[in-house]
Order: sequence, then C-alpha cells, then structure tokens
Amino acid sequence: MDGQLTTRMTFEKTMVVTDDLAPKHMAGQGINVLSTPELIRFVELCALEGVRPYLRDGQDTVGTEVNIKHLAGTPMGMRVTARCTLVGIDRRRLSFTFEVHDELDKVGEGTHDRFIMEKDRQQQRLREKVARWKDTTRQSGN
Repeated sequence: MDGQLTTRMTFEKTMVVTDDLAPKHMAGQGINVLSTPELIRFVELCALEGVRPYLRDGQDTVGTEVNIKHLAGTPMGMRVTARCTLVGIDRRRLSFTFEVHDELDKVGEGTHDRFIMEKDRQQQRLREKVARWKDTTRQSGN
C-alpha cells in the first residue's frame, strides 16, 4: 500500500439519482426511486474510490460482502451521499461501516468488506478458471 490506510478514515461520494438508477420492474407503477442494487453499487464505489489512492501500483480491491438496510426511497433528481468509514484492517481485508443520506433522510446503512488483490495474479486465476470451464464444457458436449 502507498500511504497509510488507518481505521476511522472516512470516504464520501455524492451523486444525483437519475432514471437509469430506478428499479426497471417498478417503473410502470410510478415508483421512480434509487433501487437497492444501485444503492449497493454506490456504496461499493465510495469505498473503492476512497481506498484506491492508498494502494500500490498493480493493486485494486474487490467487494466480498455487503450487509445493507435500505431504509427509505430517494426520488429522481435528489442528491444522495454515501459515507464509508474504514473500521477494520486485517492484512488485506478492509471492513467498512456506511450510511447513505439523501437531502432529507438517512436512506441506507450497513457494513461492507473489500479485499486488496494483486491485479496480475487475479487475471491469471481468471484465465485459468476460464480454461478449466472450457475444458469442462467440451467434455460434456455443451
């Protein structure tokens, strides 16, 4: 890691809720709010972008766990802010608590873990997995 990641560091990200962040299956019912999957993606992005400056070249993080309570809807056009606090560092595992607020209410809270990985090693593992998968599908005739 470059720099020093320490517990209690807080990272923040703000965005405006747009139509493409709403649950598509509910659009016909007039429910145009920030969807839960997009809320999760937003929290992950806040944590990811927060820690990236502290990583060495060739490192990145991947999400491994999210525990979320989606407390309230956020309508289109409203700003929403995620605040992720680094609460634990266990070798390469980073643990966060988070809160998400729109312009009026707290709309989400929970925990999130990320794992620091070496991009080259991860790419090699993925290539090996794809090769195993292709061998398996060839053998089964699919």
